[in-house]
Amino acid sequence: MKGLQLKDETLGMWLGVLGVAIFAVTLPMTRLATGTQAAPQLSPWFVTVGRAALAGALSVVFLLATRSPRPQRHQWKPLGIAVLGNAVGYPLLLGYALRVVTASHAAVITALLPLVTAAVAAWVLHQRARLGFWVCAVVGSLLVVAFSMLRASRHGGGFGFEWADLLLVGAVIAASFGYIYGAQVTPSLGAERVICWVCVMALPFTLPATLVLWPAQVVAVSAWVGFVYVGVFSMWMGFFAWYRGLALGGALRVSQAQLLQPFLSILASIPLLGEPLDVVTLGFAVAVVATVVIGKKLSQPRAMPTVATPAIDTLR
Repeated sequence: MKGLQLKDETLGMWLGVLGVAIFAVTLPMTRLATGTQAAPQLSPWFVTVGRAALAGALSVVFLLATRSPRPQRHQWKPLGIAVLGNAVGYPLLLGYALRVVTASHAAVITALLPLVTAAVAAWVLHQRARLGFWVCAVVGSLLVVAFSMLRASRHGGGFGFEWADLLLVGAVIAASFGYIYGAQVTPSLGAERVICWVCVMALPFTLPATLVLWPAQVVAVSAWVGFVYVGVFSMWMGFFAWYRGLALGGALRVSQAQLLQPFLSILASIPLLGEPLDVVTLGFAVAVVATVVIGKKLSQPRAMPTVATPAIDTLR
């Protein structure tokens, strides 16, 4: 029995790492899909609705094949907020931001997602966090602000903020709310079915919008590859590996694999986009992740509530 449990924990950890690796490639693949301001490819709006429509079609097949019951009435509201946060807000803001900044740059900003998600959980779910957590949240935010201002000054924009960084912060906030409200229905619906119902609920909007926004101009093959990746893997299949890993290996243990994500995003951007390995960017990523590590240890209240933690630890 003990050996079987150890085997499940090991498999869960590897599935968790696989899920994190899939999500990490989302940043460079989104940039491939949208292109840059100088060489635009697919519209960020098209990538947003199209990836959700593609995942929605796959979700319909999965829900029918598994004979999944429909959500109950009280579950529609949190699922709807998850749609706005995870299916619309996060990919749309990310898509526009990645036309301006590199995927490596975005990896530093979005590394704050676990910390912001914990803060949203403290507010929405009325969980009390210790003072040390809020100190880490402030320090991590200040590091991101410093990184943004430093990058702007290095690119001749003066010592100030870039609007793309505000979009990235908005994407982090949108994803955080989506994760928290999705977490509320995860125990009753099941982790895989939550993301499937989120994608299916968005279909009445995303499917016709995809057809209307279908590009009339010629688009590079690499952009379509990026689009298919974020639709099939980032929006859908990655959640299957991630949630199953959390269930087998334990949320507390496996969720720590998420700390690899910003570094995997930076490394993936080198071969996929030809981005250089910037020592400053890597250094800020290390510093931000350090605040996240400490903050996560302090984010749990003294009296542990039984809320679905698996879904609030995820970054797509």
